[in-house]
Amino acid sequence: MLNTSILKNVDEIKSPRAAYGETLVELGKKDNNIVVLDADLSCSTQTCMFHKAFPDRFFNVGIAEQDLMTTAAGLAIAGKTPFVSTFAMFATARCLDQIRNSICYQKLNVKIVATHGGITVGEDGASHQALEDVSFMRSLPDMTVIVPADYNEVKEAVRFAITVDGPVYIRVPRTNLKTIFDENAYKITPNKAVKILDGADVTIVTNGETLIESLGAAKMLQNDGIKAELLHIPVLKPFLAVGDLIESVKKTKKVVTIENHSIIGGVGSLVCETLCENYPAPVLRIGTNDEFGQSGEQRILMEHYGLTKEKLYTKIKKFLEK
Repeated sequence: MLNTSILKNVDEIKSPRAAYGETLVELGKKDNNIVVLDADLSCSTQTCMFHKAFPDRFFNVGIAEQDLMTTAAGLAIAGKTPFVSTFAMFATARCLDQIRNSICYQKLNVKIVATHGGITVGEDGASHQALEDVSFMRSLPDMTVIVPADYNEVKEAVRFAITVDGPVYIRVPRTNLKTIFDENAYKITPNKAVKILDGADVTIVTNGETLIESLGAAKMLQNDGIKAELLHIPVLKPFLAVGDLIESVKKTKKVVTIENHSIIGGVGSLVCETLCENYPAPVLRIGTNDEFGQSGEQRILMEHYGLTKEKLYTKIKKFLEK
């Protein structure tokens, strides 16, 4: 059964990056301590909206991402609330030392909102496709990690980040996505998994832009009489929805994780770690398999890496037939 209480019943495609820019302006009107930093990609990250509204509180550090993070750390020490943005590949891998030692070690109130996560960066290829960013950020002490799934959830994630006293990492895709959540009903609740579908035959766990593909695959499985329980987990760290995950797996006995990320360190790893300690069960991890991305059109790459609803349906069916 579909959880219609929080889902939006319209066929609407919107930009998660635009949601970020719009919410920055919304929050900036309420709090003069909010400042925004970018590394020469403000049109792509949509922080340009904040720049236009509050030019005195916007800082473009240029193509110097490590300086971006240390500057944000300094502003946080001075009492500001910095939102820092660039592509996910540059925000994490290039700046891991600065995030670890300058931000997380001091538990500074810096919000890193990185766009262009996953293989759907497309034609820019492997050098720009962050497939390890969630893994990096999950491993850092005191870092909160959020992977929203659509326009409305990005807005909710940015608002939620303000309530967290400490560093936050939010991963935003490049792709324009179908709107899933009702902006008037949906709220991020870290201690609860978001149950999209109720089922009894397999638990599917996902987040980010693969949620819509996972929902499509689950509906295809329904046509075969397979009732999948679909759990969306936007807050990966701290992972407080352990009870909901275990409750679901006790019912279904089998788990599939789906993510636009390496199967190492992301949703797949989180679920395996949790179940190993609490309720061991067979798990199929679907994502990129310890490999780099490549250049190509977004949809073709999703098909190549097995992340479209059709490919997911086939993989899940094969897993359940074992």
